[in-house]
Amino acid sequence: MITLHELTIKKIHSLLLNKEISTFDLVKEFFDYIEKKDKEINAYRSLLKEEALGQANEIDRKIAAGENIPSLAGVPLAIKDNILIKNSITTAGSQILKNYKAAYDATVITRLRKKGAIFLGKTNLDEFAMGSSTENSAFEKTKNPLDLNRVPGGSSGGSAAAVASHQAVAALGSDTGGSVRQPASFCGLVGLKPTYGAVSRFGLIAMASSLDQIGPIAKNVEDTALLLEAIVGKDKYDSTSEHFQFQAQSIYNKKDLKNVKIGIVKEIDIHSLEKDLAEGFRKSIELLKQLGAEIEEISLPHISLGLACYYVLMPAEASSNLARFDGLRFSPSITSGSLEDIYLKTRGGDFGQEVKRRIMLGTFVLSSGYYDAFYLKARLVQVLIKKEFEKAFKKVNLIVLPTTPSPAFKFNEKINDPLAMYLSDIFTVPANIAGIPAVSLPLWTNDKLPYGFQLIADYFQEALMLNAAYLFEQASNYGKHL
Repeated sequence: MITLHELTIKKIHSLLLNKEISTFDLVKEFFDYIEKKDKEINAYRSLLKEEALGQANEIDRKIAAGENIPSLAGVPLAIKDNILIKNSITTAGSQILKNYKAAYDATVITRLRKKGAIFLGKTNLDEFAMGSSTENSAFEKTKNPLDLNRVPGGSSGGSAAAVASHQAVAALGSDTGGSVRQPASFCGLVGLKPTYGAVSRFGLIAMASSLDQIGPIAKNVEDTALLLEAIVGKDKYDSTSEHFQFQAQSIYNKKDLKNVKIGIVKEIDIHSLEKDLAEGFRKSIELLKQLGAEIEEISLPHISLGLACYYVLMPAEASSNLARFDGLRFSPSITSGSLEDIYLKTRGGDFGQEVKRRIMLGTFVLSSGYYDAFYLKARLVQVLIKKEFEKAFKKVNLIVLPTTPSPAFKFNEKINDPLAMYLSDIFTVPANIAGIPAVSLPLWTNDKLPYGFQLIADYFQEALMLNAAYLFEQASNYGKHL
């Protein structure tokens, strides 16, 4: 009997190689479980059952023929519904794309297919990835599997909920200001935002092109590393992608953290955090010391401006990117009336409140007379923050921050207060502004709801960062014993 909650990528690979299970039976077991479980969670927007079972049969054929199979072969994954899978409906959580069928695979999907990964379905998200709770989806509200009265985080809430409820072994999300790390934190998982350019964005429905990155959500650091290894690298279809390679084995390079300097940010007042988070954060730093790390205070004077900077740059880019959704292309719904009528009915009726808010904000900060006062200033602050991180990484190898200021909050707690919702991203946004990698690890301070503990590294230093994350995870028993 397969116990889904025990499965990891390495475990599945071992079971398949030893012929203890067949890929077909494994995938079918997941779909049977999803049919029962997802009625209460609402993690998935759509399922790819026929395609997935076909992929499973092909992997079983290769195993029977004695062929070598990659480590991701037969691994059931969930994919955020803003990442294109050819011939599947891809809504980005919006009514404006409810009938849109993808014409091609995103590069990350192409790369995962080559590794034999199986896609169970597309997961729910805040509309066009705009939100921190998945309450902004135009469709269902996804629930946090740890507490059904609470949000799973966002915007990759569906992906995190699918993994946390054992409806997928791991998942892909996208992270523009924390949208992989924050839901991972809320659901007690590992969430990784790679360096900007490490992973191709081709086939990701763009929100803010200079900030978006696709990243994995998984149960542990090992699975996160295996997924990262599969999706990184230069892509001719994405000019911002880089020739970057990552070896999953690198997370075992160091057996301790001797000669690793870790920075604590002077401007973040730990005492101002929630009591449980402050205590968990302090214990995490002590654990890093026990692992041999040298802890040093660093200064990032403008880190407090990161959120304000982000909420100028991101809406500006979003308003430009979303101009293409006019009701005439992708998923036309109104075909009569003047062009103005079609625009007003489509964009006014099919975009949700949060999307319209950000389009208006973005159009405003780019408009004549306000461009210099807002957008240009935000770009200058972004340069300052980048330089401060670069300076800090000359002194230390890694930086630690909390992932979120609170654990998962209840439904409707912040939905009518945009500023309170935006503050959920206060600790995750700086890594996107600077384009550097960051990983969130679970931090259990009691048996109820987890917080997140974030490790941040210099550009393309994912190997060192995930090596430290792995050592922390093992020493803290997945963040449960601090």
